[in-house]
Amino acid sequence: MNNRIEQLIQLLEHRIVILDGAMGTMIQGHLLEEQDFRGQRFTNHPCDLKGNNDLLVLTQPKIIAEIHRAYYEAGADIIETNTFNSNSISMADYQMEHLVYELNFEAATLARNVADEVARHTGKMRFVAGVLGPTNRTATMSPDVNNPGFRNVFFDELVVTYAEAICALVAGGADLILVETIFDTLNAKAALYAMVQFNDGKTNPLPIMISGTITDASGRTLSGQTTEAFWNSVRHVNPISIGLNCAMGAAQLRPYMQELAHIADTHASAHPNAGLPNEFGEYDQTPDEMAALIKEFAQAGLVNIVGGCCGTRPEYISAIAAAVTGVSPRVIPKLPNACRLSGLEPLTITSDSLFVNVGERTNVTGSAHFRKLIKADQYEVALDVARDQVENGAQLTDVNMDEGMLDSKQVMGTFLRLLASEPDIARVPIMIDSSKWEVIEEGLKCVQGKSVVNSISLKDGEKLFIERAKKIRHYGAAAIVMAFDEHGQAATKEHKIQICFRAYKILTEQVGFPAEDIIFDPNIFAVATGIDEHNNYGVDFIEATREIKATLPYVLVSGGVSNLSFSFRGNNPLREAMHSVFLYHAIDAGMTMGIVNSGQLTVYEDIEEELRERVEDVVLNRRSDATERLLEIADRYKDSGNSEQEQEDPLWRQWSTEKRLEHALVKGITDYIEEDTEQARQQADRPIEVIEGPLMNGMNVVGDLFGSGKMFLPQVVKSARVMKRAVNYLDPFVKAEKTGENRSKGKVLLATVKGDVHDIGKNIVGVVLQCNNYEVIDLGVMVPCDRILDAALKEHVDIIGLSGLITPSLDEMINVASEMDRIGFKIPLLIGGATTSIAHTAVKIDPQYRGPAVYVKDASRAAGVAHQLLSQNAQHSFVENLKEEYEVRREQHANRKQKGRVVSIKSARGNGMKTDWKIYQPPKPNILGIKSFENYPLKDLRGRIDWTPFFQTWELSGRFPAILKDPIVGKEARKLYEDAQAMLDKIVDEKWLIARAVLGFFPANMVGNDDIEVYAEENRSTVLVTLHHIRQQMTRLKNSPNQCLADLIAPKGSGIEDYIGVFAATTGIGIDSIVTQFAKTYDDYSVILIKAIADRLAEAFAEHMHERVRKEFWGYAYDENLSNEKLIGEEYQGIRPAPGYPACPDHSEKASLWELLGVEKHTGIRLTENFAMLPAASISGFYFSHPGSRYFGTGKIGRDQVEDLAKRKGMSMQELERWLSPILAYET
Repeated sequence: MNNRIEQLIQLLEHRIVILDGAMGTMIQGHLLEEQDFRGQRFTNHPCDLKGNNDLLVLTQPKIIAEIHRAYYEAGADIIETNTFNSNSISMADYQMEHLVYELNFEAATLARNVADEVARHTGKMRFVAGVLGPTNRTATMSPDVNNPGFRNVFFDELVVTYAEAICALVAGGADLILVETIFDTLNAKAALYAMVQFNDGKTNPLPIMISGTITDASGRTLSGQTTEAFWNSVRHVNPISIGLNCAMGAAQLRPYMQELAHIADTHASAHPNAGLPNEFGEYDQTPDEMAALIKEFAQAGLVNIVGGCCGTRPEYISAIAAAVTGVSPRVIPKLPNACRLSGLEPLTITSDSLFVNVGERTNVTGSAHFRKLIKADQYEVALDVARDQVENGAQLTDVNMDEGMLDSKQVMGTFLRLLASEPDIARVPIMIDSSKWEVIEEGLKCVQGKSVVNSISLKDGEKLFIERAKKIRHYGAAAIVMAFDEHGQAATKEHKIQICFRAYKILTEQVGFPAEDIIFDPNIFAVATGIDEHNNYGVDFIEATREIKATLPYVLVSGGVSNLSFSFRGNNPLREAMHSVFLYHAIDAGMTMGIVNSGQLTVYEDIEEELRERVEDVVLNRRSDATERLLEIADRYKDSGNSEQEQEDPLWRQWSTEKRLEHALVKGITDYIEEDTEQARQQADRPIEVIEGPLMNGMNVVGDLFGSGKMFLPQVVKSARVMKRAVNYLDPFVKAEKTGENRSKGKVLLATVKGDVHDIGKNIVGVVLQCNNYEVIDLGVMVPCDRILDAALKEHVDIIGLSGLITPSLDEMINVASEMDRIGFKIPLLIGGATTSIAHTAVKIDPQYRGPAVYVKDASRAAGVAHQLLSQNAQHSFVENLKEEYEVRREQHANRKQKGRVVSIKSARGNGMKTDWKIYQPPKPNILGIKSFENYPLKDLRGRIDWTPFFQTWELSGRFPAILKDPIVGKEARKLYEDAQAMLDKIVDEKWLIARAVLGFFPANMVGNDDIEVYAEENRSTVLVTLHHIRQQMTRLKNSPNQCLADLIAPKGSGIEDYIGVFAATTGIGIDSIVTQFAKTYDDYSVILIKAIADRLAEAFAEHMHERVRKEFWGYAYDENLSNEKLIGEEYQGIRPAPGYPACPDHSEKASLWELLGVEKHTGIRLTENFAMLPAASISGFYFSHPGSRYFGTGKIGRDQVEDLAKRKGMSMQELERWLSPILAYET
């Protein structure tokens, strides 16, 4: 058997391995009757046996053997045993639980014999996978909708029957075990637990294949997990493969396989159905059709193992085997070490992750309110406590039921089973918290995701510690390890470190526990108790954390934060301040997560200065009288209340209902819209008539005014807000009548493409279209291609609109266009966004799509374009003219390519910017290293806002402040400006948005010709990162250099000490919750307004910080005194170019910036796969101090520079050309 497994592993390295097809489909083809299933042996069995396919290994073994043989002859390398239901739970339906071992043994023996026979005849080794099916019950879900906590099967029952099946399958000759068609991950974890127990201690453990089932277009298993969450839940067994099967055809399965292929660090398998069943439950997809789809999987690098499920037969496997012959198997990705947890959704904790909040209120020992609810069996209200935590930002839910008057084990199980039925709570991972091992185990048996055990320790010695750690590993959980040994809980830094080091060595070397799943808790104890020995507890934890993180690779650090302030029970404001101060310092030292009430955390910068100082004295033990000084002011801090507002009726309220509705729509007034809409409904015969009558009449007025230039975009957005609220009010009445026709001009689907987060322009287009009576489906931002196309098909849309701001979005738009063409779409495709252009659409997108691909320059043109595309009279001539224009553009582009001259990169470097480094001495920054700003005062940024781009966002042309007096748009510009100022007041005063930034100043020198080495210390011996820059290659006039940002830094060989600054800043923290509130009231105007203001604030923040850099942090222009106008005009020394912009057009350079600064850790800004920044109101870049630095654009560059840059970056030409496509001077 060992030799066979070695050969299978070698086979997986060299080619795609073929799995068999459906067993059930083949059995159905034999048209077996009741007596055939019974055979001689079960003639008198007391219940019907027809349909018990697994029984046929005993009563019709020849049929099963023939099916196995047929699949082998079709090209299968691996066949599956006929044991899908051979477990006691499924067999109970036939009163055959006692046959479980025999069924599995005989099935494996039968398959083994056929495999060996075929191998002898063909000289080709064949393999047998022993199948463990999901059973017909679910351990995660209740079969009774009225009793969500009820279960008709439990983890231990599943483990027992799976263990019996495994022993029999192995005894019968199975080479590996396949746990397949997983619709409930908890069932699968029981099978895996049994499997790991079987393999425990074996020199050659049996390989495990795992295959889950995505049940529908939601992209989740039946028990609610996403693909990544499912993988995180089962990856602890180190399977030989992970895959998906059943429920879907290959076409529907593809996006989930694509995701799995990127996140799984093992082989990937797919055995989908033969398409989707027709209305008769039959599969119409042909072998060639299915094989073509599977071939695409293979060519895309998605699979290592392929086969078929429902509806497939040997001819399908033959076609699939032929289709993938010669196609290389998927390359298994090398993933970074990270703690990968899951609830219904994944939670991945990396070294760059922000602090992870663990909700503490579902803990009977820490919350009196929760304890009372549990004791009173008020579980529904107790679930609300958990829900509130998650809504307030808890990323894990800590559940503790340790209380003397409770049956903790029983209550833990009950609560977790109820919690599993609440998707909005169960989406985050569970931390199972107890001092009793039996309670922890009960919790582990109830949770389908990858949870965290809180906790184990060396308190009872190494033997028990190792035993429990192994079990936790078998259950597939991470573990908190307390700094607690045989001598007690560690209080000093030295004792904490000693225990953690010892535990780490045991776990990683003896247990095989992944270091990234070890979470140390070095014990947070109460400070300010009045006992001197306790004064240093905060410092001991912080410094122990720093040492642990520095010396134990990949581990995490956690702690119960509320313990710290135990001395001040009853004074919540003070306790919150203590927690925030402590976390500020502990997180800086490396603390990863903490058990804390996420809804009650004060921002460090917001703590009143005197209080913060005195709390800091206590936490950091800075004064001997720190406790007394904190007690002096403790009673001052109490809670406070709030206020209300009112309004009055204007004269237009006396008009007719229809005129009131029109007036409200034109003026954008929402105050009375529901009242007036209800009155109109009562006057109409049917509710739909209100929409089609007065509301659409009003919107037609809006459309006419906008089209004639008498209304401007901000007003139109407000009108749409009113319309949405009115339609939303009428919607229940229309649905109740069930006769409402859709009389819109057409249905338009809008999306910002995958990897891009910018949506202001898209949102405005949506509003304009809605105002012109188009139905709009907005999928939001970062929308993958498959979701766009699936939604377009499902909703039967008339037009698809794609938006994007960053340059990688251009390639994604090309991808969407080509996929639309491949699938057979013919509907119009609209292209828009800041980086798009008519030239790019003509040259790159239009050739990929046979339907109309239309570039839309701005929002005001969207309705007109849509009208012509959907007009039977106008469409043909519009598209024909467009195609002719595109042809001209393509010819112009080709001619430009031929005429456009770029000099060689060698010549360009020879004409680089020259600095006399003997004369010029670069200034040294006043600070070196990283400086972060957690909650920067927004009031300091208002004066730095450049308002001109703000008005351009709303398509109001003119420079600020002159635009406010413009004779055409001035009136509306003033209204918009007033609205912006009012919202800005709220943003600042009510702290709607949080500004964060991180800066870094480092020694640096130019290396080679175009790169910059950034060093860790002044001695410049350790290179932190190398920044790769691009040089202009256009032909330059005499005395005009071919510029590159690297020219601004002194060459390494010069001996000159130079420096570089880097930064990232955001004003978008908190914007999502505000946008959600506006969206709930259909307030598109406010949604767009706050996003536009956030963008302006981000630019203002960057400008403000650059000023501080010049005058303070770097200090090379300390006496600078410029007006805001001059700052906007960039009349200062130095520049702050950003990756993705003209001087540094390579977006992928952001990765180095993020690595250098730990941007996500310090600010919360994260990068998408295409290097867009989230939140969207974020800016990043470099600081250069050189007096000759000026902003420039690289222009087009030649192949020789791209080839050189690819080598320097260690990137393939194909990938680099994708990032740089807009600036390439040649065709790819």
